[in-house]
Amino acid sequence: MLSELTISNFAIIDHLRLTMSPGFTVLTGETGAGKSIIIDAVSTLLGGRADVELIRSGTEGARIEGVFVLSPALRDELMPFLREHGLDESGDTLILTREINRNGRHVCRVNGRTVTLSVFSQIGERLVDIHGQGEHLSLLRVKEHLNFLDRYGGLQEQRAMLAEQVRRLRRVREELAALRRDERELARRADLLQYQIREIEDAKLRPGEEEELLAERKLLLNAGRLSTLANAAFQKLGGGNEEQYTVVDLLGSVLRDLTELERLDAHIAPQRQMVEEVSYQLDDLAHTLRSYRDRIEFNPVRLQIIEERLDLIHNLKRKYGNSIAEVLHFAEEAAKELHAITHNEERIAALQEEEARLVVDIGAQAAALSTARRQAANRLELAVERELDELNMKQARFVVDMQWREADDGVVVEGKRYACDLSGIDHVEFLISPNVGEPPKPLAKIASGGETSRLMLALKTVLSTVDEVPTLIFDEIDQGIGGRAGGIVGRKLWGLTAKHQVLCVTHLPQLACYGDVHYKVNKVQSEGRTVTRAQVLDEQERIEELAAMLGGPPGEARQRSAREMYEETLAIKGERTPIKA
Repeated sequence: MLSELTISNFAIIDHLRLTMSPGFTVLTGETGAGKSIIIDAVSTLLGGRADVELIRSGTEGARIEGVFVLSPALRDELMPFLREHGLDESGDTLILTREINRNGRHVCRVNGRTVTLSVFSQIGERLVDIHGQGEHLSLLRVKEHLNFLDRYGGLQEQRAMLAEQVRRLRRVREELAALRRDERELARRADLLQYQIREIEDAKLRPGEEEELLAERKLLLNAGRLSTLANAAFQKLGGGNEEQYTVVDLLGSVLRDLTELERLDAHIAPQRQMVEEVSYQLDDLAHTLRSYRDRIEFNPVRLQIIEERLDLIHNLKRKYGNSIAEVLHFAEEAAKELHAITHNEERIAALQEEEARLVVDIGAQAAALSTARRQAANRLELAVERELDELNMKQARFVVDMQWREADDGVVVEGKRYACDLSGIDHVEFLISPNVGEPPKPLAKIASGGETSRLMLALKTVLSTVDEVPTLIFDEIDQGIGGRAGGIVGRKLWGLTAKHQVLCVTHLPQLACYGDVHYKVNKVQSEGRTVTRAQVLDEQERIEELAAMLGGPPGEARQRSAREMYEETLAIKGERTPIKA
């Protein structure tokens, strides 16, 4: 939900900060006070058009920021998208910031990180629906209508099963297309694969071989140096002549001295034993070094063999992979492809048989899903028309239009072929006929204003349990309706708070009574300029505002009427919990 909204230097707003609550919030005030400007700011925040004319005169830029608290379900839904675009996904809060500058450089940020307007808008449309600003209204996006219908009818599992079969059909067709390539191309490909496989097999590579050869080559190339170093170490340790004392000789002399010392003082025995053990170890080391020296041999024949083998491995790696393991894997994959090519006709026949079976099976599944959708559509149509009837649109007709489109490569239904994607064969669009005698038209073509808002309210009421957008904003939904209908609209808007946060701009006191929070928006003079202010009203202030909205002569009678209306609304809200469609 929207937790906090901050607007700076936008139109006639210098600085405005609104703390938003769950439930139903209403905004009232005189015409021109700035209520719709607040809604325009939210629209801009969600990725709407950012015109420099919206920047408050005398300033260089406008800034709008919204803090959104995500429910666990919405966070899980947004997480893949946030992760895909490198955005922080660890918390349950999203901060959207939009900056508009006179130099034309506009900036969009999500949790402080700059993003493109496209990414910004895609996040925004999942957070708020603004009724009256069509570009942010999910119900006006035709691609969403099928999703709404399936969620309303509880058909997601049936749809998912169909989608899995459609994916299988696509994989079969992709493999068929690959196998049906030009036969001469396949023959050339088979010759190439055979050569590549034979070249790798003839090399008789084994994992780790290259590392072993490189180590052996290093030894051969440094044979002279190795021999010199080993001999020097051996000579110093124990291989000296009579004219040169070695480490072993010196240690033997130490051992003799300690042995004599031990005869005089037995306490020195451990030290004598230690020297004796070291003497044995050094003697063994001297023999080992001598053997190592004697084994060292420069073998040019072996070195040539190693160089040739390494050169072969290098050439194979250059063509087939970065390591012996990758070269061997290439050979395995090539063998699989060669097998598929050599068994091309058999595989094509098997795939054709599977394709024929799938288009029939999927057609049956799609038809069953379509039948279930039509049943859900009938229920949805009746439910929406009941809501419209209560909203003073008694003559309006709501239609869920469902169409099948023929396609040569489609699935088989009733002996014909119809286009089928992961959602099935149905193309769904919500249509409306507001007046008797008019044919149903797409929602997007209905004139904007109170009529559209009431239609959207009816749809939102019916679909509230399956609508996943958490915050709904209605801008002057009361256009063209009277006080009695206003009370009904207010009750329905308050009812939507069972699943949503709702914000509404209204001029009807009967509607405003249902607000859980009431903001009054007005214009004031500050430093010689007109600015918009908004304040939360307490109970007495609400009564006074409702009385002013009722109109008529001021006085106790108007105040009494406002209080009675307010208390009656409180009683209704106290008797009922928010409705669930």
